[in-house]
Amino acid sequence: MNTDDTNDEDVSLFDAEEDAGKRSKKSIKHPVAAFFHLFFRVSAVLAYLVCERISNSFIAGMVTIILLLSCDFWTVKNISGRLLVGLRWWNQVDDDGRSHWVFESRKGSGKPQGSESESRIFWLGLIICPVLWVIFAFSTLFSLSIKWLPVVIMGVVLQGANLYGYIRCKVGGKTSLKNVATNYFGRQFLKQALSKEEES
Repeated sequence: MNTDDTNDEDVSLFDAEEDAGKRSKKSIKHPVAAFFHLFFRVSAVLAYLVCERISNSFIAGMVTIILLLSCDFWTVKNISGRLLVGLRWWNQVDDDGRSHWVFESRKGSGKPQGSESESRIFWLGLIICPVLWVIFAFSTLFSLSIKWLPVVIMGVVLQGANLYGYIRCKVGGKTSLKNVATNYFGRQFLKQALSKEEES
């Protein structure tokens, strides 16, 4: 049984980065984390696209892609999310065997934690790559390349899990994503209605 949980206390893991508010908005404070945030996921996509052209071995291509996806999952979940945007998540099993999702954000979560460049790199990489893996999943089905389907599903699951976890961190662990979407579209509808009234 999955239940959602969030930690309302300050997160000691992030104490070392308390100078986040002093950073320049344009600079990249953690270039290595930003590089590896994109490196593994882009490499996995490129390996999937070119592996049949450069190698006749399906097994070698599959293992390479799965290793890159695994490295990406671990790096994004444990390092780049914490350093670039001040968020982290994990799933833990309690003594009763129940699974809990835990979502944390750095102290002072109302303020931007990293630079705008770091945040943009993080969220663009986090969103675009899972979308590509979903496209690959449909293309393998339509082209009947069924042998690649497990690899593509692995890409969707691993990168989708990180996307889900960080979106839940961003909007709040106890907030339903459906409620967030409803509130957003409600606000947009209200803005449009008010702007039409002002014009008339």
